[in-house]
Amino acid sequence: MRRFDHLNATSIQEATSALKNKSAVFIAGGTDLIGRLKDEILPGYPELIVNLKTIQGLDYVHEEGGLLKIGAGTRLADIAADPIVRLRYTALGQAAGRAASPHIRRMGTLGGNISQLHRCWYFRAPQNRFECLRKGGKTCFALAGDNRYHSIFGAVNGCIAVHPSDTAPSLVALDARIKTTKRTIIAEDFWDVRVASCTVLDTDEIVTEVQIPAPDVGARSAFVKFALRKSIDFPIVNAAVFVGGGAARICLNAVAPKPYRATKAEQVIAGKSIDSRNTGAAGAAAAADSRPLEANRYKVQIAKVLVERALLECASAA
Repeated sequence: MRRFDHLNATSIQEATSALKNKSAVFIAGGTDLIGRLKDEILPGYPELIVNLKTIQGLDYVHEEGGLLKIGAGTRLADIAADPIVRLRYTALGQAAGRAASPHIRRMGTLGGNISQLHRCWYFRAPQNRFECLRKGGKTCFALAGDNRYHSIFGAVNGCIAVHPSDTAPSLVALDARIKTTKRTIIAEDFWDVRVASCTVLDTDEIVTEVQIPAPDVGARSAFVKFALRKSIDFPIVNAAVFVGGGAARICLNAVAPKPYRATKAEQVIAGKSIDSRNTGAAGAAAAADSRPLEANRYKVQIAKVLVERALLECASAA
């Protein structure tokens, strides 16, 4: 790793002030950033790293005013173990419990998990080996290269790398809001595809809290994930589902450059009984607009099945 300055921020104001320097980045759990710095995957290198763990009051989970409020510094393991999350916001608890490995879940934070950069071996190649679109280059090397784990729903701004978060689709399905130092963002609008960024955040903007509306009585949610290994692996495909009040919210991830809201599947299942016939139709609708590449066609069937299984899990929990 190269040399850099390090600041233990004691307040949000101190952290955001430091981040106004474009050569500065922030760190919380560090499970994504440290690997990026070690491998030097980006053309630039930060002069300053701002530590957010030293700011008091960013680690909490509680219900207040009809909302579940989770501090951005809350560790994934604590979210997965929280009894309120597990009972009333099940999809998020399941997602937090399936992210990475037990050790990483005890380090990684919710804010970091939703803000992490995408996974693509061309983008993440050590020593900035490929100057791809997401680094300001002119080529998406995965389009003509090895794209077995890439998007099945086409490109965004020319890029087909997928978003890797496990908690992201659960937040979309649960209709969450993401509070930052500048604004409150609907979860579905939080992610973007820009040069070396996967979110709409400004360079001096920090996630401070995630807010989820309390579900109505009888509502259910579930998260399912397909990965090559049960522990540590990023998803090949994951899916989160919320069912309540005669409506449904369904979100897939690791299938597109941003979490993919499966609105056609929602329309198919809305107001209907959750049985194998209807869930199968919803799964098919979720993948109806897919445009897979030759090497990743297998992901289409996985996406269909995961939507079906997540819906059936909601039914079994009722």
